[in-house]
Amino acid sequence: MKKHSTGTWSRREALAAMGAIALSTRLASASDTVGGDTFKGIALQLYTLRVPAKDDLAGTLKKVREMGWEYVQWSGMPDLPAQGIRDALDAADLKAVSAHIGIEGFETDFEGQVAFWKTVGNTDVAPGGMMGDCKDSLEAWKRGAARLDAVGAKLREVGMRLSYHNHDWELGKFDGDDRAKLEILMAETTPGNLCAELDLAWVKAGGAEPAELIRKYKGRCPMIHAKDLVKSKSLLTRGVRFMPLGQGILDWPGIFAAGKESGVEWYIYEQDNTDEKDIFQCAKESYDFLKKSLTA
Repeated sequence: MKKHSTGTWSRREALAAMGAIALSTRLASASDTVGGDTFKGIALQLYTLRVPAKDDLAGTLKKVREMGWEYVQWSGMPDLPAQGIRDALDAADLKAVSAHIGIEGFETDFEGQVAFWKTVGNTDVAPGGMMGDCKDSLEAWKRGAARLDAVGAKLREVGMRLSYHNHDWELGKFDGDDRAKLEILMAETTPGNLCAELDLAWVKAGGAEPAELIRKYKGRCPMIHAKDLVKSKSLLTRGVRFMPLGQGILDWPGIFAAGKESGVEWYIYEQDNTDEKDIFQCAKESYDFLKKSLTA
């Protein structure tokens, strides 16, 4: 890499160098262990607790840590500067392993967004769906795939990783193409540039089997959303009702076996809502389930 005449590197060059080293180490490790055990841990998607956090972020994070959670995904929380997020997590003895954010910020201010999330402490980021102007047609969807691929390629250069989070509708199809929208997205992007943060409950609701999809994208699902559900007649919730992990209809032994074979690193618990139990109780029961199932 070319240096300036002063003998120092620019900030961008330094970020790229550090990122390249980090990424090459990560990819080398992954290539050696996919099909073995790449499991790193369990985490809580903070969107689950967005309602109590709106009024009491510090108290909510404190309760998260008291349940046993050590790692979180930042999402749905009060709007804070990067250092404010890091301070709040540090105060609760929590670490962010990922964040749910749109890619538009990376398209307009790449270095600023990279600096923001590295200050928070996470190197994994994931949009919660396709960009609004890229949903309505096959052509638009492919344009969205190209945008995601481009951002993912730049993130790789600085040691970060981009994933795509699905809902049930990505299991649907466009007229004129027999593939599911998610399948098109993964085919139109480079594996190293875009991973699949599979939301297992929405996969199930969309008519696919989570374990089969994890295996289909072996080596490309480092982080997945562990979410459970039962069927519901309510149209308001699109025919599903979310449950604490292990209390719904998903085949968790099959999912965990597929994850071990396919390189899943993190199981991130998420529960969109609850109509029976306190959401903190749901989070504690789900923590206990993952701890018993994966780390006992």
